[in-house]
Amino acid sequence: MPREKPQNKGVTRAKRGSAAPRKSGRERVADQFTSALATEIERLRDQLSRSAARIEALEKSAHEDALTGLLNRRGFERAFAQAIAYLKRYGGSAALLYLDLDRFKPINDKHGHAVGDVVLQEIARLMMGSVRASDFAARLGGDELALVLWNLDAAQMAAKMRALETLVESASFEVQDTKLDVGVSIGGVMLSADDNLAAALQRADAAMYVRKKERKAARE
Repeated sequence: MPREKPQNKGVTRAKRGSAAPRKSGRERVADQFTSALATEIERLRDQLSRSAARIEALEKSAHEDALTGLLNRRGFERAFAQAIAYLKRYGGSAALLYLDLDRFKPINDKHGHAVGDVVLQEIARLMMGSVRASDFAARLGGDELALVLWNLDAAQMAAKMRALETLVESASFEVQDTKLDVGVSIGGVMLSADDNLAAALQRADAAMYVRKKERKAARE
């Protein structure tokens, strides 16, 4: 009697998909190394970016007056040297203004240095608000300020000095409802391509003292 063939009950075995070939140990190590290397590169990029930001901040603080935000003397020396180099190469005109506050010491003596600092900050703000982006200003120390103005002649320089004096005189500086009496005397000189900072400041400082005497005599 012949044997019966097993009946097909409709159950089929699912075909397995083609499995990805297993990586060798060497390949797995290579993948881990590549991933670790990418992570380290990203970390170093982030560190480099933060270091560059810190360097930029340090360079800025090295050339900027912390109180007023103007250039400090070191920053002004560098900017002035660049200005003279520009005049030598391209020509043009520029003026140096030297500003000294009038009646500032009594404010510090009576109201304290904190109030004096606020006055300096406000004068720096007024000054920068009245010049062009190409001009630059500095606090050289104490209440002594300097400005370099581009593309003007001697008559325009004189008009700018008087306008700045008027601007400060007309500004309202008050503490505890008391108006502070503060002004500024300005001396200016036209710059040449042969100038150096020491000589230019000396001339501007001398012109400022002449102006200070004139202003004091006019008030008496």
